[in-house]
Amino acid sequence: MGEKRQDMTAIVKVSSETRRGLNEIINARVTYRNAPMHLLEKFTFKDIDKAHRRFLEKAGFDECVILQTCNRVEIFGAAKDIQEHKLLEEWVCASGLSQKDLDSIEINRGREAIVHLMRLASGLESLVIGEDQILGQVRRAFEYSRAHRYASINLSVVFDRALKAGTRIRTATGINKGNVSIASVAVNLAEEYFDDLKNKTVLLIGTGEAASLVAKVLKRRDVSFMIASRVPERAHAFAETVAGVPIAFDTALEILPTVDLIFTATIAPYRLITYERIENAMTSKKSSNSMMVFDLSNPRTVDERVATIRGIKLINMDQIAELVAKNMRSRVKEVNSAENLINDEMKSFDTIMKRMKAEPIIMTVFRNVDRIRDREVKKTLTIIGKRLTPEETRVIEQLSYAIVEGVLSNPMNNLRKEIEGGGNEELMKMVAKLFRYEENQHQQQQH
Repeated sequence: MGEKRQDMTAIVKVSSETRRGLNEIINARVTYRNAPMHLLEKFTFKDIDKAHRRFLEKAGFDECVILQTCNRVEIFGAAKDIQEHKLLEEWVCASGLSQKDLDSIEINRGREAIVHLMRLASGLESLVIGEDQILGQVRRAFEYSRAHRYASINLSVVFDRALKAGTRIRTATGINKGNVSIASVAVNLAEEYFDDLKNKTVLLIGTGEAASLVAKVLKRRDVSFMIASRVPERAHAFAETVAGVPIAFDTALEILPTVDLIFTATIAPYRLITYERIENAMTSKKSSNSMMVFDLSNPRTVDERVATIRGIKLINMDQIAELVAKNMRSRVKEVNSAENLINDEMKSFDTIMKRMKAEPIIMTVFRNVDRIRDREVKKTLTIIGKRLTPEETRVIEQLSYAIVEGVLSNPMNNLRKEIEGGGNEELMKMVAKLFRYEENQHQQQQH
């Protein structure tokens, strides 16, 4: 009998957010798909905390999550009555946009906004399909909003679901398998060739964007390397901001016999690694040693004849690009599987939404009936209470809980199933009318 009372108490103690039901969800975004980088940068928020508060206070949002990456700026909001023009007005004010800039903004509401979030978390909206980084970025954006109380039950429901979907899709499909980054593929090939790069002497020549990508991959894998440039100041600045031990270019040429792995990633219009330099270096090496050279430059900066030298493994940009394209094709094949899983997730999510739509009314019914139960039990105990032992009083009270639950459970569960199955909403309206749902909501708001 004690379990019955506990169940009944859990039913009537429902949160105020659930009683109100879920708000409408909106997503407004600017991404690499419809805005060049210079325009995309205009939409970013310099003060992310201030931006959240602005949308909550002036755009009429009850909740807000803002996601900013190098490829997108997205706003997710929840409110009872979302007005798009207010959202756009505040974005213009916050970022100093012009009316013409607003043409780049895409907007989804309701179910479409939730589907987009699931696709986003799954990597289907990324520049590189299936990339893992976006899942962490979505999670951090949501956790920031929740920690600062900018997100509550509405956005928590959809973000929790989307993050689980993103994780599940990556586990169930191969959409994130195979490297599609030039730098990652190059370092992977080097690891396969040498087994362990941490014990090898690695030289990176170049200080531009391509070299930076290689450096970041090496750093993530705890591989030490030297960074060389014909302009020494650039090598030192690169080492301070990215990684690596800076050395002069002439010094790099002198120590070539000790180097195991070379990455060239520059835009120099001439050969940096010549046949003669590598031949001399290999002559000075022990016969058992080998050297791997990656030419990631455009145009090429490694003499192709280097590949004919004994002990040299030369990989050029074309070979790596072919592997990247192969991995990319493999990921694209998994898109349909990922989209099918998202459809399944949305069916489950739709059921949850329908259930939450019915829940406020069901809770009101249980609360109203429980109020009557409590009143009648107290009336009865006032009359016969003196003749009862404490144990007998407890049994009567537990009996009252059991009767209420026994009478209401089946019809209320049937109402849930009817709503979840997409049944006639008139039934829900009729139940609300019978149990004075609107009247009770008004009274609760007054209290």
